[in-house]
Parts: sequence; structure tokens; C-alpha cells
Amino acid sequence: MSPILGSVFWLLVTLGVLVTFHEFGHYWVARRCGVKVLRFSVGFGRPLWRRVAKDGTEYQIAAIPLGGYVKMLDAREGDVAPEDRAQEFTGKPIWQRIAIVAAGPVFNLIFAIAAFWATFVIGRPDAVPFISVAPNSLAAQAGMVSGDRIVSIDGNPTTTWSEAGETLVYAVVGRSPLPLHVQGTDGTQRDVVLPLQKLPSGGDVSKDLTALGLSAQAGTTLVGAVTPGDPAARAGVQGGDRIISVNGRPLGDFEALTKAVQEEAAKSPTMALVVERAGKQQQLTVIAEKKSVQGQPPRWLVGIAPAPPEAAILRYPPGKAFTAALQTTWNTAAGTLSLIGKMVTGQASAKNLSGVIGIAQVANDSAGRGLAWFLTFLGSVSLSLAVLNLLPIPVLDGGHLLYYLIELVKGRPVSERTMIAGQYVGLALLFTMMGVAFFNDIQRIFVS
Repeated sequence: MSPILGSVFWLLVTLGVLVTFHEFGHYWVARRCGVKVLRFSVGFGRPLWRRVAKDGTEYQIAAIPLGGYVKMLDAREGDVAPEDRAQEFTGKPIWQRIAIVAAGPVFNLIFAIAAFWATFVIGRPDAVPFISVAPNSLAAQAGMVSGDRIVSIDGNPTTTWSEAGETLVYAVVGRSPLPLHVQGTDGTQRDVVLPLQKLPSGGDVSKDLTALGLSAQAGTTLVGAVTPGDPAARAGVQGGDRIISVNGRPLGDFEALTKAVQEEAAKSPTMALVVERAGKQQQLTVIAEKKSVQGQPPRWLVGIAPAPPEAAILRYPPGKAFTAALQTTWNTAAGTLSLIGKMVTGQASAKNLSGVIGIAQVANDSAGRGLAWFLTFLGSVSLSLAVLNLLPIPVLDGGHLLYYLIELVKGRPVSERTMIAGQYVGLALLFTMMGVAFFNDIQRIFVS
């Protein structure tokens, strides 16, 4: 399947699952409260499929998959027959109306916890958090070097790169100094503090991470394969060796090894390699050869390929997986709210918003990485939908909840005129956010 078709397919799967679950929350609680449901729709616009149940509820799948709705019997939308007044929405006690409106985001929250739990039970393939550090970056200034392994962040053990990456993203938004405990290539451990407060305010997270200078290590200096007959093979280098230094230059990752070979071989093709094998170090002499590969300009080669990043699987027994799912849900929700707050106050850029194109690309990528990664993605998006829908913006669930809270305080419903004005404001805000998110998606495509 092509990337474009794959992105469209997995976007439809994502929206279909999450929108259905969200609207089912409204539907289920409404029925439990005795409210008559007229229509349950996944999507907007012209129906592609429709079925009317025995109780009169119309179920449909519509052409525009960017949401859904549950239409209930509502006196504000027309006359209600006397025999149906007991099932009318606005006639229900305010606590029932609050429960019905809040049920959609709550069901998204439940789905997120369940998805994270399943992810941890299944086990998510990942990589050990070895890092690469850009020269002259904030990470380099803090004393971090390529090849370091992150042991813990802010006192919390970190076993995989995705854990480290997620924590770093939210920490960058917070702009507070971040303590890390790392292990160097020589096995020694030390504490460093990332000076995140030095990052400029108002930037987008991707640029902040670039300025920070930390990324997943492209590969350790562990040798994955040796080309027979090439200089490394003749010198005695074997797969599984870890190259410690070239002509005395210590190495943090394979990129540093490649650079060292080019620079040292330019001085003299004969180089001293220190390798670690079975826990012991030994020195080998390799004579590099200058070759052109696949039409590229000639460069110094020794004939070795890196091993893939060291694998790690994030997996827990069911009980601990539930605790981990709750913690992940809390951390992700807190990070999302923090980012929204900083965008509102101008401390973070609106460029951090992503729209359906960005979601589609991530959906396709996560699905390609396996079930556990796709469940993680679904959980994250579901949680984002819950948080977004609870914002006090008219037309969203949070806006309706705000009206009901005002009704509780005043003792009477908000006027119809106020609600109509709020709808216009809410729609304007919503379409503005969608427009900015869409623009960001297009810009990322052309910039990349």
C-alpha cells in the first residue's frame, strides 16, 4: 500500500474507532437517563449507510468522517408530542444533562487507558535510549556526549527511547531545568542538568528539540557485519565487536566512527582500531581503501556496517500495566494541557498544532510499526480528543458543560440569544484552529 493510501486508510480507521467510541458515550448515558435518541451518526453530511432500529433510533455512517453526533429529542428544535415529553433532553435534571454531555470525553479517556494498558501487556518494541548529541548544542553544553545512555529523567527510570522522547517533549514545553542520569560508553554514570530555561519562548517543539541537540542514536559502534575481503575483515574485525577508538580518538556512535575514518585515513590509510570483544579490548591495524560506491565520490572505506539499535521491549504484567497506563494517561493529559496553555499565552507557537494530514501520516507510520505502536497512537489521539472536547469552547462538550455550570449558579438556563452568540464564537475559534493546523501540515510537507 502506498504511503498516501495507507495514510488515508489508517486515518479512517482511527477516526472511525475514536468517533464511534466518543459518540457511544453520549448515546449510552442518554439512554440510561431516559432520553430518546433520534440519530446516532458517525460522520457528517450525506449518509452512506443508514438503518432505523425498532425503537426509532436512526443509525448512519455519513460521507465526511471528521466527527459525529448524537441527535436527541430536544424541545429547542421543535414541538415535542405530549407522550414523548418524559424522554426530552432539556426536561431532564441538570445533573443528568451534565452526565450525558461529559460522557463522550469520559469514554475517550476510558479508551485511552485501555489502549495504553493493552500496549504495555502486549509489549511495545523500542530501542534502548542511547543518544546522539549535536556539537555546541544545549545538551553538549550540559556535558552530554554521543553514545551516552539515558538511565533516568528527573528521577524516573527510563528504559526506552520513546519514554525518553515523550518526557523530553513535555519538559521542553515546561522550560524548566531537567535533571538526567546518564551512563557513558566507558560504563561510568553521572548526573547532568539540561538548561531548558535557555530555550527561547514562543518556538515550536520541533525547533526546540533541534536547539536542544538530543536525538536517538543512529547506531552504536557495535559492528553488525564485516564485508569479506575488505580492510576490516583482513585486519581481523568481527561482527559483534564494539569499536572503542580510531588512532586514539574515542567514539560515541557510528557517525563519529565514519567521520574518524575519513579524517584519519586522509592523514594515513594505516590506522589503529581498538575493539572490545567478549569484554576484552584489543588493538587491530586496518589499512583503509579509497573507493567509489554506487557512483558516489570516492571515500575512505574499511568495510563494516553498524548493528541496528539495541532493542528494548516495554512490557508489564497486567496489574503493573494498568498502573503504567494510568501514569501515562496522566502525564500525557498534563503535557497536552500545558502545551495548550502556553500556546494561548504565547509562550509556545501555534506551529505545534497538527491537523488531519499530520494525524494521517502518524497513523500510517504507527500502524506500520506494529499493533502495540498503533494502540499507543490511538490512546494518545483519544486522550487529545477528550482534552480538546472539555475545553470551555461553545459547540464543544466543554462549552455545553460551561452553560450548565452557569445554570447551576444562576438557577436558570442560559438565554437562547447567549447560546447562539456562543455558537458563532465557538465555530470561529474551531475553524481558526483547524485552518492553522491544516496550514502547519502543508508547511511541514513542503519544508521537509
